[in-house]
Amino acid sequence: MWKLILLELLKISRRPRTYIAFAAIWAIVALIQLALYVDGPKYMEFFLKDVADSFDIVGNPLNGYFVCFVILQTLLVHVPLLVAIVSADMISGEANLGTLRLIMSKPYSRTNILLSKFAASTIYTLILLLWIAFTGLFLSVVFFGTDGMIHAKSYEIIVLNGNDIFWRYLLAFSYAALALTTVASLGFFFSIFSQNSLGPIVTTMSVIIVMTILTTLDIPLFQRIKHFFFTSHMIAWKGFFEMQTDENGTALPGTIRNLSAILRSGVVLLGHIVGFVGASIFIFRKKDIVN
Repeated sequence: MWKLILLELLKISRRPRTYIAFAAIWAIVALIQLALYVDGPKYMEFFLKDVADSFDIVGNPLNGYFVCFVILQTLLVHVPLLVAIVSADMISGEANLGTLRLIMSKPYSRTNILLSKFAASTIYTLILLLWIAFTGLFLSVVFFGTDGMIHAKSYEIIVLNGNDIFWRYLLAFSYAALALTTVASLGFFFSIFSQNSLGPIVTTMSVIIVMTILTTLDIPLFQRIKHFFFTSHMIAWKGFFEMQTDENGTALPGTIRNLSAILRSGVVLLGHIVGFVGASIFIFRKKDIVN
């Protein structure tokens, strides 16, 4: 099984489109960091205009932790497309090149072949996320330093101490890995139906866009069913940056508010992964690849 995974990773590394995602992420992160480095004070003045008159801002609010949070809010909306470029090509790409039947002639079961391909696409997704962590978190900390982080929501301002942030990013990136793996499993599922990579990629992104739009519409019907859409749970990583409060409303450092809700969202994403991969195996085992 491990040999199959290594073979699939080698195939991924030889495709030029594989490196598009890394270049795109580097460019986006660099542009955001440059913009905040040049116009950061003006941005923070606008960001904190509602609380600047009521509170004294101590320290450096424009630091690496804050910059990384801005980057993640931007990137994790668009990275699914970059993940789909590879995951939706795992089967359809082989079919397009005419090598799928050759692979099926090897002494491996279809289930093992599909699992190795999905494992390889998952590893690629994790490497991509590590690249985001390096460029978005590590380099931001190097360039902007560290301090407490201000997390503004529509109804509250959350202030995190500098020593209460890094472990939250570790959890946030771990959750993001689960969310992006869900996207990879969806693209992988669509790839077994096509002889061309473009179709599964477009279909994957179309599903994500439609689900996202439906969940944002303030219509009772969609509000009742949005919890079944995996897109509703992909942004739960933000919950790791919210703290519990005591009976007096004082924030408790080292805690996570609504942790059970985050875990439920994680279970929903995991269920989608199992469902998409399981359906892929079930359908592909019965698929006629001769014609």
